[in-house]
Amino acid sequence: MLPDSARELKARLSQRLTEAPTAVASSLGGATRWSGVALGLAPVGRGQVHLAIRLIEQADADVVLAGLDAAAREEVDVRVIGQVRPFTSPTGYTPAELQQRVRPLRPGLSISHPDVTAGTLGGFVRRSGTEGLLVLSNNHVLANSDAATEGDPVVQPGVADGGTPEDRVGTLEAFVRLSADPGNLVDAAVAALDAGLGADPTDYPGGALLAAVASPDDVDPDELVEKLGRTTGHTRGRITAVEVDGVGVQYDDGVHTFDDQVEIEGLTGAFSAGGDSGSVIWRSRDRAPLGLLFAGSTEGGSAGGGVTFANPLATVLRELGVEWVSSAG
Repeated sequence: MLPDSARELKARLSQRLTEAPTAVASSLGGATRWSGVALGLAPVGRGQVHLAIRLIEQADADVVLAGLDAAAREEVDVRVIGQVRPFTSPTGYTPAELQQRVRPLRPGLSISHPDVTAGTLGGFVRRSGTEGLLVLSNNHVLANSDAATEGDPVVQPGVADGGTPEDRVGTLEAFVRLSADPGNLVDAAVAALDAGLGADPTDYPGGALLAAVASPDDVDPDELVEKLGRTTGHTRGRITAVEVDGVGVQYDDGVHTFDDQVEIEGLTGAFSAGGDSGSVIWRSRDRAPLGLLFAGSTEGGSAGGGVTFANPLATVLRELGVEWVSSAG
């Protein structure tokens, strides 16, 4: 179907699920305001899309599809992806260059708040009124999922990779709080670097990314993308759905729901894993940065390894009030 028709179908189904939010999400036990269904647009051909429906359990699919007529059922892409979780580090890890103490700082390195295991330094930004560069990553990496206070230290490498107070590289500058209500847009935070600490914003595989960040309207299904993350390093994938609403992510304090997200799967296996949270994702064809990786699942990817979710990077920058930095000057 045409994208606008898919958006209309998405809106109708979303409204039905909002009116009866306990119809699905059987494994959540009703302890959340999230319906348990994420809806977006998935490519099927030039100018044609299907409605992407993402569920925790197969048993929920029948409940959701019961609300669609026969014609609409022919236009949906249903996947069971299991629970989606923030991609901070698991307690075990394999040492690698990105997990070591590295100076000057560069994208892809292990980093964290002292009370967080480890995530990824995604890139660098500037903020009006703040001197020097800021590190960009996730709220749950730098701000401990809203539990931190501005001014808290940030260490590199992250704690799971041996980071200690002596490895401090800066302080938490700002973060977008996670709401218990539906409709979160980003999981994002920035940290101000300590005076005299060097950083290279250009050091991505293949060189610097573009200075111009892709608009959310210019992030298309089926685009090939790449990222550099603390755990899985440099990986390649493709966008499998855009404008995904109702992505429920299981944080320590419960499920937080996100709208207008980008779904990605790896070309061969997983695109990301625990510890890759905070990675910046860029478009392969022109190196335009387009997303901030924050969560994923271990099921549902056609190549194995689950699916990854990212906030549109332009939305992240807007919500934080910062500008993308692509050069060392």
